[in-house]
Amino acid sequence: MNQSLLFTVILAASLSLNGCATSTEQSVATQDEGSSNSEVKKQTLTPSKEAVVTPVTQTKKVVAAPEKPVKESVEKVAEPLLSGSYADYPQAQAFIDEMKAEGFSEAYLKGVLGEAKRQQSILTAISRPAEKSLNWGEYRKIFIQPKRIKQGVQFWQENQAALALAEKTYGVPAEVIVSIIGVETRYGRIMGSYRVLDAVATLGFDYPRRSEFFLGQLKEYLRLVREEKTDVTAHKGSYAGAMGYGQFIPSSYRSFAIDFDNDGHRDIWNNKTDAIGSVANYFAEHGWAKGEPVISGVSFSQTADEAWFSKGRKGLIPELTIADWQQRGVEPELTLSPEGKAILMRLEIGEDAQYWLGLHNFYVITRYNHSKLYAMAVYRLSEQIKMAYEKSLSEKTVTQTKK
Repeated sequence: MNQSLLFTVILAASLSLNGCATSTEQSVATQDEGSSNSEVKKQTLTPSKEAVVTPVTQTKKVVAAPEKPVKESVEKVAEPLLSGSYADYPQAQAFIDEMKAEGFSEAYLKGVLGEAKRQQSILTAISRPAEKSLNWGEYRKIFIQPKRIKQGVQFWQENQAALALAEKTYGVPAEVIVSIIGVETRYGRIMGSYRVLDAVATLGFDYPRRSEFFLGQLKEYLRLVREEKTDVTAHKGSYAGAMGYGQFIPSSYRSFAIDFDNDGHRDIWNNKTDAIGSVANYFAEHGWAKGEPVISGVSFSQTADEAWFSKGRKGLIPELTIADWQQRGVEPELTLSPEGKAILMRLEIGEDAQYWLGLHNFYVITRYNHSKLYAMAVYRLSEQIKMAYEKSLSEKTVTQTKK
């Protein structure tokens, strides 16, 4: 985790230094942070037939003010420091010296920096403010749609063996893997059009606010292309350098991408099997608990304190146990271990709200993108995809029986 692209003008504000693209440079807008992106902005917010969530039963009405939309001011876009190539920038020599110590030649490094092109559209996109924070009712309509569900079923059908092996190997449900890839890139239909070299160089040298991070990603990218024996100019991705079906930034690619079909290469751009295995490995490495639930509905025996509800990125980290919540009068609908940890969430749908406990596996999903709305969308979409997929299997069985 972002950050992680759905269109080439997505906006980013996340500050995480680990995970995939979506956990660092959001691919889908971390609405908890007041960010937005092109898919969030372009979609018409009309009701989705597939976006139904069962309301939570309460024993007592919760008195808590809804979170208000956040507005941000326009961030000043960086001006070019020099008119020449990145090889002429003041920071370039220090960058070159560091990478030379890893065995890269100075001539190669200068050639790479000379080839990298400053992309003003990247700087404009990353500096564009969010217009407002969407609530859950608005957000889910964007991602939980019949078309995306249908595409997810098709992707599952076409990659059945790889998904079954990934689930068996890593313990991550096939539907969650399918959902992530659907949310990130619509199953490979939108993987980004910027050269990764241009993206990480532009943000590394011309975006001071995140310069250290993106120069680090440029280093990781050079290490990556050396390891994979590929052309440094060949790969394309998001404006923040996120790549492939699962939108991994270079550091995540090196850490979590795997050669799942054992052909000698980790290819998450063109090889769906590698992409599936890599997403599953990412979740496993971040602690996915096989067979454990993701969320639980709740009921309240007393009025909830506003301070109990998860807010922002820090609020995603589970600190209180189920026993702690029960002592506060927050009773989970599922039977859960008292020692398990969870966050309490309020998700608005128009004038109404739903209340949930986000459990350990919910937290793991937020490692992909640091947003409770993102994690909830991924989980709810996965449920819809699984139901549709199982229905397709039943229909196929009936058809074969009739024959």
